Amino acid sequence: MDPVLLARIQFAVTVGFHYIFPTITLGLAFLIVIFLGLYLKKEDELYEKIARFWIGIFAIVFSMGVATGIVMEFQFGTNWEKYSRFVGDIFGAPLAAEGVFAFFLESTFLGILLFGRNKVSKKVYFISALMVLIGSTLSAFWIIVANSWQQTPAGYHIINGRAELTSFFDAVFNPSTLYRYSHAVVGGWVTGGFFVAGLSGYFLLKKRHVEFAKRSIWIALVFTLISSVIQIELGHLHSVQVTKTQPEKMATFESMFESQANAPLVILGIPNEEEKRIDYEVSIPGLLSFMVGFDSDYVVKGRNDFPADELPPLMLPFFSYRVMVGLAFYFLLVALIGTYLAWKDKIADARRYLWVLLLTIPLPVISNEMGWIAAEVGRQPWIVYRELKTADAISTVVSAGEILFSLILFSVLYVVLFSLFVFLVRKKMLKGPESVSEAY
Repeated sequence: MDPVLLARIQFAVTVGFHYIFPTITLGLAFLIVIFLGLYLKKEDELYEKIARFWIGIFAIVFSMGVATGIVMEFQFGTNWEKYSRFVGDIFGAPLAAEGVFAFFLESTFLGILLFGRNKVSKKVYFISALMVLIGSTLSAFWIIVANSWQQTPAGYHIINGRAELTSFFDAVFNPSTLYRYSHAVVGGWVTGGFFVAGLSGYFLLKKRHVEFAKRSIWIALVFTLISSVIQIELGHLHSVQVTKTQPEKMATFESMFESQANAPLVILGIPNEEEKRIDYEVSIPGLLSFMVGFDSDYVVKGRNDFPADELPPLMLPFFSYRVMVGLAFYFLLVALIGTYLAWKDKIADARRYLWVLLLTIPLPVISNEMGWIAAEVGRQPWIVYRELKTADAISTVVSAGEILFSLILFSVLYVVLFSLFVFLVRKKMLKGPESVSEAY
């Protein structure tokens, strides 16, 4: 058994499972702020009823995120001891900031949302929701800072085999931070938007809490439509950045072997690494060069320009990237149709669409996971781009058998946790939104 591969799989399992929940909270927190803002402005108690229901759901998602997030940090010190030694000076600040400035802000004001409604004014209650949104968004920022530094390291020098900070600003705002952060956050908005819209659609399918669901789904779909449009453009800008700062990654995404101007954008196909071509290729000539270089004569580098031992695997990034992009346009279409139906007040009777909406709930999560896989596998063989290889970052004192045992243990635990998550959300859905009077 290869301990490096097992350690990578274990980290992928723990991070991938954890990543389900923060992405939902990013969009859900934003929608709660919108609902409470409308309540504050219009004094319509239905908006408070909507907000309080989704606050209860938010608490479940947030708790799952906390429970699954703790595991990741322990792995740095167990499975990735050499990596931790190399990046410790860089990662200490953003990870500490995430805990001190973001997590405690989010959790403190969430307590007010859950237990303080009859103890604070409407304005303070709204501000508490706003602080939860800011906390969750800040939390994402510091985590993305740490991960982005691995992709495009900056603001450091190497002393005695360790990366030491020379500029906190340059390290935080390294070449990929803002592109990756905005892309991840808006991906969370899309995820939370479809989560709210899909569960609201469930109420309409069951013809329960109809007015609650119609108001909730209308706002969620408009929010998701706007987020989907923004996300497609952010994805494009992020691709431009990747082309410039990690050209072998973009060459892998497009399965491009030879550098070329007028490079085509590959829509579909099956990479053939042995013969260095794409089988069954469907592509648009010149579009990749135009999109990433804003000029059809722009030369996009191919995989053959890089040493073979510094190239990422081909198949997984190629297909995961296409799943992510394809789903982005699917989300735009579904949100557009739903917004039209809600605007025409026909959505409650559009049962086929409501089923589509309900079944769409997990797809933004899958899209986020595919984007993460494309980014992380596309960075290989580097754990810190062009500074430290993944194979050189693993702990030497943890055996393959120990990693395998903990991987199996975590997998079983996550099945239990996800079952609990589904059970709690289902219980909340069966109970339905409480009346405002009952909330007091």
